[in-house]
Amino acid sequence: MSMQTIRGTAAAVPFLALAPASGNPAAPVVVAWHLMDPPRSEAAIAAALPLSGLDAWRIYLGLPMCGERLPEGGAEELMRLGYQDAVMNLQGPIAAQGAAEFPAVLAALRSRLGLQRGPLALVGGSMGSAVAALVLTEIAPAAGEPVAAAVLISPMVQLRAAVDATGRRFGVTYPWAAQSLEVAAHLDFVARAQETAGAGQPAVQLIVGADDDAAGFFEPAQRLQATLAAHYDDPTRVELVVVPDMGHAFAEEPGIDPAPQTSAAAAVDRHATRWLQQHLLPAAMSSR
Repeated sequence: MSMQTIRGTAAAVPFLALAPASGNPAAPVVVAWHLMDPPRSEAAIAAALPLSGLDAWRIYLGLPMCGERLPEGGAEELMRLGYQDAVMNLQGPIAAQGAAEFPAVLAALRSRLGLQRGPLALVGGSMGSAVAALVLTEIAPAAGEPVAAAVLISPMVQLRAAVDATGRRFGVTYPWAAQSLEVAAHLDFVARAQETAGAGQPAVQLIVGADDDAAGFFEPAQRLQATLAAHYDDPTRVELVVVPDMGHAFAEEPGIDPAPQTSAAAAVDRHATRWLQQHLLPAAMSSR
């Protein structure tokens, strides 16, 4: 069976699914969320990160307030909301809603595509990595969904550091206040590392571009790798990969439509495929 692409909505969330090339009906499932930088849609990240060497369903979900779900007023309104209050209007709500949608989306996709139950893998880039980390840490365990592995790319694992990095990029200073600091604490996965470890010690790979903001993304990824490894029985189940000549994004602008893989995306794809082959496929086999 050749690779089949299926597009639609599941529980009101846009998705693009790549069926396993083998046609294996019991193939495991990878769920991925895109960035708000390129690739910034489910179709664009599927092209940038197809994971085609992995015998699994690869399902790419659209983030809230992005793509087909942009607020009224489109990209201009999204930018306005971001300048007004990036944390309270964008990062906090997108992460919370994207994670909360997960159980209903997965149930709808199981019904529609005939997906098997069993260990899952989660993948996310930047804003999508915050959604994936939130699902990994609290949503999937509460729903009884075992996660065998996760790949977090250009990872937003400490929101405060990421917001400050974005401020440096755009020449603004975010005015932290009590409410936004609460959101930042909720999306501080270094501080919550013990919770992640307690969710079955899932294998976590962190992929960072060598040219990304060090204080905003590279150093938090280092901290998460070290902190998770300290809580794991096997510290090799946490890996930090640095991709040379890669910034925060790993696709070209505008990053909405499918486009040829960049060299950075090809490197991310190789590393992620290797990690998931190493950790998702054996977990799926042992669960049968």
